[in-house]
Amino acid sequence: MRLIKCPRCELNYITPEEGYCKICKREMKGEPQQEEIELCTVCNEHPVLPGKDVCLFCLKEMNANDDRGDEETENPVDEASLSGIDPVSAMDEIIPDIPEDIPEREYDEIESEMSLEELEDEEAEDDDDDEEDKI
Repeated sequence: MRLIKCPRCELNYITPEEGYCKICKREMKGEPQQEEIELCTVCNEHPVLPGKDVCLFCLKEMNANDDRGDEETENPVDEASLSGIDPVSAMDEIIPDIPEDIPEREYDEIESEMSLEELEDEEAEDDDDDEEDKI
């Protein structure tokens, strides 16, 4: 079966027998466009409220929990207990060991290799050379 693009919108693929895609047919008949309904991120059952990512039921429940939340603030949850690692100690593990005593000569070489100004000058010269070659 060979598919072709819809001759009207040129976006959707159809079989040659169809003539137009389903969306174009719906538009030509004047039917309103069907919007996809987003489901609540908490319960995945009810449609979300406009501008929110939760449904009315879950929003009411969350607000009720906030009212009772005064009792829960006495015993806050520690972030370290949730992840199982201490965030500060994890950062120490990420930092690589770099020798502190780089000889002055090597430091100058490293610095000169990393100079952005020199790279920009070289790129500008290369661009000028390319333009001269084209002429």
